[in-house]
Amino acid sequence: MTVEKIPLPARVGVFGGGRMGAGIAHAFALAGCEVVVVESDSAAAAAALERVTTSLHKAAERGTLGDSDPAEVTTHVSATADVDGLAGVDLVVEAVPEDVDLKRSVFQRVEQVVPEAVLATNTSSLSIDAIADGLRSPDRFIGLHFFNPVPTSDLLEVVVGSRTSAALVDQAQGWAATLGKTAVVVKDSPGFASSRLGVAIALEAMRMVEEGVASAEDIDTAMTLGYRHPIGPLRTTDIVGLDVRLAIAEHLSRELGPRFEPPQLLRDKVAAGELGRKSGRGFYAW
Repeated sequence: MTVEKIPLPARVGVFGGGRMGAGIAHAFALAGCEVVVVESDSAAAAAALERVTTSLHKAAERGTLGDSDPAEVTTHVSATADVDGLAGVDLVVEAVPEDVDLKRSVFQRVEQVVPEAVLATNTSSLSIDAIADGLRSPDRFIGLHFFNPVPTSDLLEVVVGSRTSAALVDQAQGWAATLGKTAVVVKDSPGFASSRLGVAIALEAMRMVEEGVASAEDIDTAMTLGYRHPIGPLRTTDIVGLDVRLAIAEHLSRELGPRFEPPQLLRDKVAAGELGRKSGRGFYAW
């Protein structure tokens, strides 16, 4: 089904300026929005702005910015440590670590500043309804699960809570189309569709390495050549972050049972600081 593009909000807030938050800011700014990134302190805000700037310049080098000038796009992005900097935005996308209490507290603060804005969480596995608990207007709350790297990923998972309005779901799909992404709509459930399936495959691949069935490289090659996956599940895990995958697996194990129990190999690598690409080593050396 073809989804019609609809105009994006003129001003967008992104709460959290790490890798995902910076990528989300990049995507909205490139699409013509004024973007403000909120971080925990001034140093973190400056670092977030630098991530967005670097991301835009690297995209230009790869030729994925079209006719846009990265320096000009950067002028549409600002960063602050003050949540009041979100005043006047029409959409806030949260991209803080996967912790329900943290996310809930973020949105309760944000709602005080922009009571009429659409609020969206980038969570990859946590309950939309649980995060929305305590909000005055949960009908304006939705999951917008972007994928890493955000600027070049074609997918946006739209996660619908029990109190999310139907009109907002339609709006979110139109926004996705305008951002150049394809939306899939998933109801609020543990791991949604993408994380649940992606983690299931990755955990089995890790067990195969743990049991000596095959090397990480050969398992990934089997999936890329045999099943046409663009990259294998273990290299994907390195890109996502082993710590992120562990947190999701632990959550899914609690919610859905032992089939999502993390392998000891994954726990050992995270304990050793082997988190994947961001630390230089995971299942691969980067």
